[in-house]
Amino acid sequence: MIFHISSRSGVPPYLQIVQQVKQDIRLGLLEEGDKLPAVREVVTMIAINPNTVVKAYRALEAQGYIEKRSGIGTFASKPPPAPPPGVQAALLAKLNEWIAETKAAGLDEEAAEALFTTALRNKRGESHDASSTN
Repeated sequence: MIFHISSRSGVPPYLQIVQQVKQDIRLGLLEEGDKLPAVREVVTMIAINPNTVVKAYRALEAQGYIEKRSGIGTFASKPPPAPPPGVQAALLAKLNEWIAETKAAGLDEEAAEALFTTALRNKRGESHDASSTN
């Protein structure tokens, strides 16, 4: 696993690591039992403070995405329930088409991300509204 940290994203580095691991587990790129890089390896890989990596790994462990095995390392846990990989691949293809449309319309990455995030929030709000009317 290779981590990528963006200093321009506005997201704290430890959260970027958390997001990347969760994403890789959800997409099946990291499977249950796969070993994550040791803290030292991550520090060398992306020139980051060791405490940042430790904080990220602790958060992931608390959320059930990884587990530490004393003296052996850190491993991916069982992924949360998700649609089959074929369904995820089809959805990813649709998202890639949407991203191409946003670029063709002249939106930069930040504007496209803002649209996507707004749509997610709107859907979240709809599900809360529907559950409160029952």
